[in-house]
Amino acid sequence: MIAKKTLKLSLKSLKEFAKKRLPDQLLIELDERDECPVEIVRDMCNPGGLGIQLLFIPEEYGGFGGGAFDVYCICEAMAVVDLGIATSLFATFLGSDPLTVGGTPEQKKHWLGRIGNEGILFAYGATEPDAGSDLGALRTTADRVMDAERVVGYRIDGLKQWISNGGIADAYTILANTPAGPSWFVVEKGAPGFTHDKPENKHGIRTSNTAALALQNVYVNADRLIGGVEGQGLLQAQAVFGYTRLMVAAFGLGSGWAALDRAIPYSTKRIQGGAPLSEKQGYTHKLIVPNAARLEASRAFIEETAERIDKGEGSLNTEGAIAKYMATEAGNTTAECCIQALGGYGYTHEYMIEKIKRDVRITTIYEGTSEIMEMTISRDRWQLHLKTRGQHYHDVAKEAETLHARHPEVGADVAALALHALAEILERARVARLTRFQHILLRLGELIAYAESAACMARRAARAAEARLHEKANERFSPDALAALARIFAREAALKVSEEGMRWIIGSSTMSATEIATFETGLDLPAIHRAQAGLIADMDFIGDHLYKRAGKQLEAALQQ
Repeated sequence: MIAKKTLKLSLKSLKEFAKKRLPDQLLIELDERDECPVEIVRDMCNPGGLGIQLLFIPEEYGGFGGGAFDVYCICEAMAVVDLGIATSLFATFLGSDPLTVGGTPEQKKHWLGRIGNEGILFAYGATEPDAGSDLGALRTTADRVMDAERVVGYRIDGLKQWISNGGIADAYTILANTPAGPSWFVVEKGAPGFTHDKPENKHGIRTSNTAALALQNVYVNADRLIGGVEGQGLLQAQAVFGYTRLMVAAFGLGSGWAALDRAIPYSTKRIQGGAPLSEKQGYTHKLIVPNAARLEASRAFIEETAERIDKGEGSLNTEGAIAKYMATEAGNTTAECCIQALGGYGYTHEYMIEKIKRDVRITTIYEGTSEIMEMTISRDRWQLHLKTRGQHYHDVAKEAETLHARHPEVGADVAALALHALAEILERARVARLTRFQHILLRLGELIAYAESAACMARRAARAAEARLHEKANERFSPDALAALARIFAREAALKVSEEGMRWIIGSSTMSATEIATFETGLDLPAIHRAQAGLIADMDFIGDHLYKRAGKQLEAALQQ
């Protein structure tokens, strides 16, 4: 773990570097030219300069040994600067993950040491043209080269697609099938038979380099087999999904706030109908406030998951999937709303929000699409529902009710309604065997993510009220504002879970009118509807907080 002072200094240095070397106008020009500023990326990884990569390298290999919480903070800050360049930096960390997780001591010392001491760039070569995110459909092969009965090397053949840093990396981790199964190898640029295509002409993150790779009879020595044992590749990849998806979640979060932080000041100056847009509920309560609530709910889940990973609770792949799903979907929606918030200006290339919207879209695709996240979430939590005979989410709801007794201001009671409704929906799906429909399974994944995030946001707001947040936690909002955001999001989550859950359960089964009425009672729809009381007042309060209208904030707080 990095000391708070060190992290704060690194974030400050990153901000100063970006202000000097990556002003908005240059980023827009690079985007127009579809150009990755390789020299700047390398300067950011220069050990004698910014040295951003040191935060991700263990101390024994010359780095700072940052934990998951540190990584989240840095990734959010990088995304605020530029998501394309953040992706280039992320590619090195992702590319080195198989080494960090499964490398031999000698491999770690050599390759992680080079990243830390030389700032070399890595790329992660897993995705293939026909397999996409399905690593199990791998076609790249690594055939053994023998000397008598001893394996001395491998010859690798295959194609890789959508590889970040594909055309600029110094070294690549390549996933290939050996006789014993999928395995990772390190391949250096310039190896005979190893080539890359021209950069992809992408919708967004055009300041990153993305290129296809071709390996034709590429020879590597046996010491380039990561871990020295064949067949460990998928386990090594899966071991870091929770961690790497947390990084992408932070990208979505940072991009969303980068857009909001441009739309908010714009609306204070844009006059419509004799008053600034910032004073109009039709603007703030549609385009600004709900997105702030969704982003902060995703932050709550990111921070809680990062803390748990740092405490040694495992890779938390499902929690990482929830964090990524919520944050990237929220970031994408927020950027879309911010284009609307700026009107015609938001739709033009000369304003950064248009670029942010194109950039953030990738976060719902790479490192596992939103649909893969939904499937991951629903499959894991479905097993918990079955294992506990339908009691899992009722038990989590009771924990939220206990929290409400201590902190009635954080919306934990409404989050509990969402969780109880979720348990009822899952049980109805079990009885009717509805998870045989893939679409239902995916929709359950979304509802699970919302309900769990509502409970998590309530916990974060309660910790803030008790001054017990992580020492490195984001402090954008006061405890009172976090409580209001938690109430806003809990209401949305409860309504979404109950009404959409009811829609899909009824829509995919043959329930009688009596059964539907019983189902509605089990969801406690009247209580969820009553819980919407106070929503506009809370939105007014958050609007005042975002626009620093202190007098109105105080008045609203006193009325709570």
